[in-house]
Amino acid sequence: MATSKARAGDGISTYKGQERALRADRLGTGGLLLSVLAATAPLMVVAGVMPTTFAVMGIVGQPLLFVALGAILILFSVGYAEMSRHVHNAGAFYAYISRGLGGTAGASAALVALVAYNALQVGIYGIFGFEVSGLFATYADLEIAWWIPALTAVAAVGALGWLKIDVNAKVLGVLLVIEVALVVIFDIAAVADPAKEGLSLHAFNPDTLSGAGVGTALCFCIAAFLGFEQAPVYAEETSRPHVLVPRVMFLAVGGVAVFFALSSWALTVATGPSQIVGESQKQSAGLLFGLTESRLGGTFTDVLHVLFVTGMFAAMVSFHNVVARYAFAMGREGLLPRSFGRTTGASGAPGTGSLLQTAVSAVIVIAFAVADDKPTGDPTEPVLHLFTWGGNIGALGVIVLMAAASFSVVVFFARRGAAGAQAWRLVTSAVAGLALLVIAGYTVKDFDVLVGAGPDSALSRLLPGIIGASVVVGLVQGLYLRSRSPEAHARIGLGNEAFQLDKAAQS
Repeated sequence: MATSKARAGDGISTYKGQERALRADRLGTGGLLLSVLAATAPLMVVAGVMPTTFAVMGIVGQPLLFVALGAILILFSVGYAEMSRHVHNAGAFYAYISRGLGGTAGASAALVALVAYNALQVGIYGIFGFEVSGLFATYADLEIAWWIPALTAVAAVGALGWLKIDVNAKVLGVLLVIEVALVVIFDIAAVADPAKEGLSLHAFNPDTLSGAGVGTALCFCIAAFLGFEQAPVYAEETSRPHVLVPRVMFLAVGGVAVFFALSSWALTVATGPSQIVGESQKQSAGLLFGLTESRLGGTFTDVLHVLFVTGMFAAMVSFHNVVARYAFAMGREGLLPRSFGRTTGASGAPGTGSLLQTAVSAVIVIAFAVADDKPTGDPTEPVLHLFTWGGNIGALGVIVLMAAASFSVVVFFARRGAAGAQAWRLVTSAVAGLALLVIAGYTVKDFDVLVGAGPDSALSRLLPGIIGASVVVGLVQGLYLRSRSPEAHARIGLGNEAFQLDKAAQS
């Protein structure tokens, strides 16, 4: 059979060429929104991130932080969304950075994205395994090691990664909707039955944000938003990416900011603003479950525990899909072996990228399981380290990528002679980029606080150094390609257009 011709104008060929493109028309607004929101793991944030931030930073005004971060990320999304109208590439961050700051910067961004999203996804396996083993101990009187459910989840997530993305969206959607509904029920119950201080709005008072810990608290809270920026990763799998991607990003950022601001406020109402820090320090991740037990009963709390776990699973699937698509985009453009740049079977999924992510997850979970067999003085150390280390490394990487993408937007439109027409978008992108750089600086400065290490611990340098090393190695790869293979360097960030360049070179 002869190789068929490419479809006019879309840069995607059928038969052999189709292996180099993700299948279009798989996702609509709802499916895309659910796919990206699943990564935010709302129940994990409300039960885990919020009490930790209250306890560690001692700042009552966490709801106001979510509002402030929502505003910053809306500013970021203005330019980011406009870029999505001009560049449709599963490489998202690195594709945008390539178009603005050049292919060498794009190669660096690609490696940072691959490392950061892998870290985010693998980190969740730790807390997932820990929580599932706890459920077995509580409800089945069965003691199992945390790494058994963790590795089982690695296999299940890997299998889902080979399915059609719309099937994944349905799985994520069901879990997400139930999870959000339960949190909303708690919010309503807290408002209906407040602590003795009543429906206090003290948590929204700017005076609550005074102190040296505000910058670090922003680092904790920004991780709760991660996921909205993934919308452009799925651009090639939507029918109208120029419409759907910007729509979903603004819906996601706005929805997450409002939802988390209200939910963190509900926690302060349920305990009382004057007690929220002390109660969080005392109960940690058990705070939410203790509050639901007294207001909504044991059955509701049991269901909440189960949904806490399924929400983590949904987040793992979401991050897995993103990593697989980044690997696909990098393979298609020569930043990874070409085998990564092909889809598989009837599902049109990036199968090789999915296998890579599954293998990385399995190796890291096994390594921490081996560490768990060694006496550390605390049997939860390895699993909790996996979660905190992975989550904060990944969050730092994504913050750096968002800052770089913001400045890339400015350069991209300025080079196209569109600075005047896009002036307000360029201003919002520049402001967002500067704000994100400040947050990244606080993240690096206070990494010991974020991962619970001592101020003199080598971890406070080694862990963020992973992102720094990714930046450097990616730059070296980009410079190597520019000097040794200019054609490959020129393809970085081009997406399906790279296939057209290959085809033209072969004709």
